[in-house]
Amino acid sequence: MEKWSLMTITVLLALTVRWAVSLGSYSGAGKPPMYGDYEAQRHWQEITYNLPIRQWYFNTSDNNLLYWGLDYPPLTAYHSFVCAYIAKLINPDWVALHTSRGYESQPHKLFMRTTVFVADLLVYIPAVILYCFSLKETSAKKKASTCALCILLYPGLILIDHGHFQYPLSLGLALWAVLCLSHDWDLLGSVAFCLALNYKQMELYHSLPFFCYLLGKCFKKGLKGKGLVLLAKLAGTVLVSFAACWLPFGTDVEQIMQVLRRLFPIDRGLSQDKVANIWCSLSVLIKIKNVISPRTQLKLSFAVTFLSLLPACIKLTVQPSLRGLKFALVSCALSFFLFSFQVHEKSILLVSVPVCLIINEIPFMATWFLLVSTFSLLPLLLKDELLLPYAVTTPAFLAVCLASFSILEKTSAEDLQLKAFSLSLKGYVSWFKSFPRIVRSLFLLSLSLMAVLSVLSAAVPPPQSLPDLFPVAVAVLSCLHFLLFLVYFNVVILWDSRNRGQKKIS
Repeated sequence: MEKWSLMTITVLLALTVRWAVSLGSYSGAGKPPMYGDYEAQRHWQEITYNLPIRQWYFNTSDNNLLYWGLDYPPLTAYHSFVCAYIAKLINPDWVALHTSRGYESQPHKLFMRTTVFVADLLVYIPAVILYCFSLKETSAKKKASTCALCILLYPGLILIDHGHFQYPLSLGLALWAVLCLSHDWDLLGSVAFCLALNYKQMELYHSLPFFCYLLGKCFKKGLKGKGLVLLAKLAGTVLVSFAACWLPFGTDVEQIMQVLRRLFPIDRGLSQDKVANIWCSLSVLIKIKNVISPRTQLKLSFAVTFLSLLPACIKLTVQPSLRGLKFALVSCALSFFLFSFQVHEKSILLVSVPVCLIINEIPFMATWFLLVSTFSLLPLLLKDELLLPYAVTTPAFLAVCLASFSILEKTSAEDLQLKAFSLSLKGYVSWFKSFPRIVRSLFLLSLSLMAVLSVLSAAVPPPQSLPDLFPVAVAVLSCLHFLLFLVYFNVVILWDSRNRGQKKIS
């Protein structure tokens, strides 16, 4: 009974923080002609409710694709339609074709905020709670509540979902997939991930770890027996799941091709905004888009991304384990964020949520990463007037992690899962004696730099000759952190002992 009381308090606190953040501004509020992501979500409701399915992704007189045209997979469109149906019952003006463009009112804001709140309650939060209760490492159920509190108070996701404005459904469905796999419900896990991928195409960041884990599991079972049966079941499940999601579009090849063109626009170049990845950071020194053609940029980003995630995927295929899956989700998503094509700053959440899943295993590094990921969103948060929520939720999250995990006391090579790596260095092992002190010093230096740059970005006008000075500085500093984290996570994966702490796959 006590464990549920603690978890109830945790959930109520998380919901209170979300609702408090949602009371502020949102993306594009009062900024015509395009407004922002809030208007994009509202406009998709307008389009899906008023137009036939065959027109949802096509440019027509009623659907100007240059004005927030649908560019997410079918499940997003279906979700928009359901929200629009409810909106129509409350106030038809909210989704009226053409005349509702840029609609802004307090009742509508309350409605839209509530739809995000409901999505959190139905999909994301239950997945987090059940995941934390399922952790084998927790010796007491009190730790499940502690872990859930840290995950649910992660400021990056709260600020983007409930402040900036977007839905947590794809990430929630991906969490359900991990949860299902942890109970050996492989087919249900496959369905959950297919739904996540058909809600947002950015879930491709997580696709290879899921594929490699399940393929490796089939290999372990033997492809001449149980493994072949499992492989066939998995293939059938994926095909049926995709067919169900795409059924309204499957009668016309041109419909399918148009949806795919909307999902993967390859003519926009490597990046658009000041994203904390390698391409944006390198642009400070060399304008890649002026040197390399768009097609070559696409090939280059694909090659670098593939090579950077290959070691983790090979390891996971050869040695499939749930622990390996979680770390591979982090490593592969981070590789995509750093090196892939057309990355949005919000995509760092695709790395952060898997990091949340291992916060109980490496609390120090996980907390550090989650703080940096939130900091990397600073330019977007300032644009959306979310400085106050950022300034409150980020230190609060750090305080909760310090109190819950005593992270500053868990910086030894063993705590950071680097003992096997340190032993492999042989003659250099003595260097690891001072490792905890060095790591703590770097952490405090990192926090100081992020705090100073946050204050400068918010309070000091940039030089006229360098109007993007602070956003670029935030992106470059964050990118340097992410590169080091990528190296760290790959070291942990590659030097991890075989299936440590995992039940045998038979």
